[in-house]
Amino acid sequence: MAQEHPVVITYGGSYLNEDALRALGIASVGRNVAVHSTCVMVGLDRLSVGSNVRIDPFTCLIAGSGSIRIGDHVHIAGYVFLSGAAGLVIEDFVGLSRGVTVYTRNDDYSGAALTGPTVPEKYLAITSGPVTIGRHVVLGASTIVLPGLVIGEGATVGSLSLVKQDLAPWGIYAGVPARRLRDRSRAMLEREADLLREERLVGAAARPGDEILDG
Repeated sequence: MAQEHPVVITYGGSYLNEDALRALGIASVGRNVAVHSTCVMVGLDRLSVGSNVRIDPFTCLIAGSGSIRIGDHVHIAGYVFLSGAAGLVIEDFVGLSRGVTVYTRNDDYSGAALTGPTVPEKYLAITSGPVTIGRHVVLGASTIVLPGLVIGEGATVGSLSLVKQDLAPWGIYAGVPARRLRDRSRAMLEREADLLREERLVGAAARPGDEILDG
């Protein structure tokens, strides 16, 4: 049977589809997924990707000893670095712009301890904690997110910002550290409802026998 979403060939690499990712050993993957072949994925058995996801060139997804879970309708632009050592969840409709960095573990650079991945952990002073990036969050280019944070649904963060504390939902943030500037519109939620309704209809049309079974 022909593949629904073939591998897309580009100059300097190709986009891998869900079948290619399954062959590599990814934990789980949905439909209509494109991950560029230059993306570095460490801990594929602890990486889960939903449907309608695109991950662009020269990204790093490092699950480490933890996990990375990516929802539906997510775009991860080039040169993004994601650390999942303490657990990273990226919910639906999230956009990570070029060069975003998300840490779930971080060394102590005060001089009180050694640093770096080659040093035994007993000589380190690690700060760690899971990160959750809520639905409809957009992180601007080169934004940095530190460990142990929750970025609330609908929050947006301007380029070159530093997120070092939880962000409340539906706000527009920017700065070092990121501060709330104003509220963000929720009008997109109506568009989301329309899209999801359309996707359900398309899915039902693709499975004509379901109505009989359900009846």
